[in-house]
Amino acid sequence: MKQVIQNTRSGKLSVKDIPEPRVRAGHLLVRTSASLISAGTERLVVGFAKKSLAAKAKARPDLVRKVINKARRDGIGATIRAVTARLDEPLPLGYSASGVVVAVGEGLEGKFQTGQRVAMAGAGLANHAEYNVVPENLAAPVPDDVNDEEACFGTVAAIALHGVRNLGLEIGDTAAVIGVGLVGQLAVQLLELSGIRVVALDYDAGRLDLARFGRAELTWNLSDGDPVPAVLNLTGGLGCDGVLIAAATESSEPFKTAAAIARDRARISLVGMTGTEIPYREFMAKELSVVVSRSYGPGRYDSDYENRGMKYPEGFVRWTETRNLAEAVRRMSRIRDHRLAVEHMITHSFDLDDAEKAYAMIVENSEPHLGVVLRYPKETAAKSPRLKIPAHVSAGGGKTSGECVLGAIGGGNFARTVLFPELKRLPGCRLQAIATQRGASAEHSQQKFGFAEAAADEAAVFDNPDINAVLIATPHSSHADLVARALAAGKNVLVEKPLALDRDGLNAIVTARRQTDSFFQVGFNRRYAPLAIKARNRLEAAGGNRFVLIRVNAGAVEPDAWFNAPEEGGGRVLGEACHFVDLARFLAGSPITAVHASAARVHHGVCDDLTTTLNFADGGLATIAYTALGDTAFSKELIECYAGGVVVTIDDFRTMTIATGGKVTRPRKSARQDKGHAAQMKAFVDAVASGGAAPVDEAEIFETSLATIAVLESLRSGETIKL
Repeated sequence: MKQVIQNTRSGKLSVKDIPEPRVRAGHLLVRTSASLISAGTERLVVGFAKKSLAAKAKARPDLVRKVINKARRDGIGATIRAVTARLDEPLPLGYSASGVVVAVGEGLEGKFQTGQRVAMAGAGLANHAEYNVVPENLAAPVPDDVNDEEACFGTVAAIALHGVRNLGLEIGDTAAVIGVGLVGQLAVQLLELSGIRVVALDYDAGRLDLARFGRAELTWNLSDGDPVPAVLNLTGGLGCDGVLIAAATESSEPFKTAAAIARDRARISLVGMTGTEIPYREFMAKELSVVVSRSYGPGRYDSDYENRGMKYPEGFVRWTETRNLAEAVRRMSRIRDHRLAVEHMITHSFDLDDAEKAYAMIVENSEPHLGVVLRYPKETAAKSPRLKIPAHVSAGGGKTSGECVLGAIGGGNFARTVLFPELKRLPGCRLQAIATQRGASAEHSQQKFGFAEAAADEAAVFDNPDINAVLIATPHSSHADLVARALAAGKNVLVEKPLALDRDGLNAIVTARRQTDSFFQVGFNRRYAPLAIKARNRLEAAGGNRFVLIRVNAGAVEPDAWFNAPEEGGGRVLGEACHFVDLARFLAGSPITAVHASAARVHHGVCDDLTTTLNFADGGLATIAYTALGDTAFSKELIECYAGGVVVTIDDFRTMTIATGGKVTRPRKSARQDKGHAAQMKAFVDAVASGGAAPVDEAEIFETSLATIAVLESLRSGETIKL
């Protein structure tokens, strides 16, 4: 891909071909459509890079002090090498851009979608480059009626918006904007949109004309003399309630002007880089306050917030840099006539290949300019990430023992209310050991269900030679590791879903399985439900491929529930929707060949409203609709199956309907919902005790687990994932 790069040592700027970045967790891969050259900021960056070493040292004495301290500590040679290496680093330019999402990183499924247009922010992130990888908190959706060149103003508009917020003004107040370059023009409009009367001050008549178009009530050319009489006339002798300084100058003149036109106890928001010698007497007499605006807003320069997706509580930090960016772009929408109009600020547009010409114009100031936009080729196609497909594991048999001697790892609510009671009543199953993180929990399960031993370490299960079967009911993130360790210890395994959270976890299980005669199973209990078995038998009798529809009214859960946390649960798709991928595979009776998924827009923090389409090797098809938007008073699961002139439906595993030959039959309604837990436990215990083959082909379980992971891969990439 192409990117604008500057050499820090020489200042030489060029458009280079560099490797295309890859998406990563918590980030978006965005194909850039337009990026804004912020003339004031980037002129300073480029100008600094072009300075000689002596000039650089004069401009940044703070860096010189660091070099001197390093030389004293590490020696001259090491310091020279470090400085030289730093000066040789390529410097990416740009920080305000817009583009199209081409891949969604892990954890952002449903929050963003491929093909979605976004504004993006961040120096070193929203670069002048064909592709950028940006974190969640530095991207915001773009309204459909805002074009790419307008949307690329989003970051600079967020800077202006935060500067405006720092004034703390109310409707009817008066604010002055000193310096109506790009940020100043945006601030003029944002202030007016907020119900504030605006005074614009500058030395450039053309920019003052544009400020009047932006609805400034008073404009004043500072070359015409003292603005105080005009400001006092506008404000009834009061002065401005706030002053936003957006000028870029080494002079401290803006502070003198601000002090002159401000009312008593007014606030001054510094957004531009100016001299900072304040006229003490004037500031003291009026008790003026100065706030130096933090770029885009709260979160800026906080690596936990920007790079790791940390959130600030809304009750304490209402307007973060993320929300400022989103609000700035939202205000550009043409859904209302009174809007943030940035199109008139675009004075120049250049193709990316001509970026050097654009910067030459800016640095040399050869033409009057304001908003300078770089355009990008739209036909460039993003490359999808290469997906590693693990080899399938073949089914195997277990060890002959005559008895299932079980050790359990984990004893949470589901294990105590469903799994342990079923195991306790099964003949041929001896509950030998229970291990949980908290000893009290293990002791409680020991007493209640009759385990012979209780421990707080899973080694008590793995190291016990008498135990030939392990039940794993721990948080999802530990499943793959514990399954692999249990298999390596020669134990048969039943793990609550999911089998693993990613392909690496699946591969680790495959490697462990190939080195043992023991088998593994996953808690996909629905394939053991009597109605599911009856439905599959009826479909097999009908012949041909099948069409399966599964609707899941899952109900909403709190976004901070443990299974939504990446470090514990991995989300509801991996932790719960996997049930229905496996059920579809069971009912279709054919291997899954491809997966495609689409998610609804996330509004409450997690992705749990989606549709998934599964293609099967025999030409069959399944669609799974999973949602948390419904009401739990309605049935949770509805399954419809079509094959060879037969329609079979199952409603909440209580009732079944079979339609064929023009007749509809309804087998007797079950008084008790049966989702197959008891039958699943019995099948596992019997297989372990008899030394027979695994109850379900392990290759099929692996396939459905891989297909569930592919659901998330499809949501991230927007592509159909081939298995």
